[in-house]
Amino acid sequence: MKDRGKKYQEAAKGIDKHLQHEPRAALELVKSKVTAKFDETIELAVRLNLDPRQADQQLRGAVVLPHGTGVKRTVLAFAKGEKAKEAEAAGAEFVGAEDMIEKIQKGWLGFDVAVATPDMMGMVGKLGKLLRPKGLMRNPKTGTGNKDITSAIADIKAGKVEYRLDKAANVHCRVGKASFTLEQLYENYETIVDTLIKAKPAAAKGQYIKNITVSSTMGPGVRISILKPISK
Repeated sequence: MKDRGKKYQEAAKGIDKHLQHEPRAALELVKSKVTAKFDETIELAVRLNLDPRQADQQLRGAVVLPHGTGVKRTVLAFAKGEKAKEAEAAGAEFVGAEDMIEKIQKGWLGFDVAVATPDMMGMVGKLGKLLRPKGLMRNPKTGTGNKDITSAIADIKAGKVEYRLDKAANVHCRVGKASFTLEQLYENYETIVDTLIKAKPAAAKGQYIKNITVSSTMGPGVRISILKPISK
């Protein structure tokens, strides 16, 4: 840990990186090690026994956390007519169509996530290469394009997070903030892991979950027992 800062090294004291903890105990330990002056994000890293190179072992989706993520998200809705009015009523900070597309093409990116009604997807699609790498535009399969624009915006505001298997067969998800209560973090954790289990590809073989680690923005990782990832 020579390359780590003093606060990190101090926080890492007393944490056995090989020891697996029960979920609540792991989350409590992570909370106790928070040192930053800002409200650190608590993140889950799940290593799965999947081969990202195989088309039938891909994993991608979205889940609404019961207690949200603790992050306020600014929404841009691409919609027209009555759907535009619905988007405004649902709480979208920005609503528009061709005018917003033109504004973005000129360099404006003052939002966190964009949603669109199906009739707008043809025009919005041209922004994909610009917005998707920045995480500002989601895949239609996880709710970017939605006839029910009200529900799409409500889910984002409520704490909808996307998950996707990366090249190393890991899934990373926000669990919440360090300021959350232990029970709030646990219920969010429980929802994420339960969702991943239910989304297990049919082609997956052997032990599905290989390991689970939880950490804060500036803190060390704490391993969670995979024998009972969820305790009902």
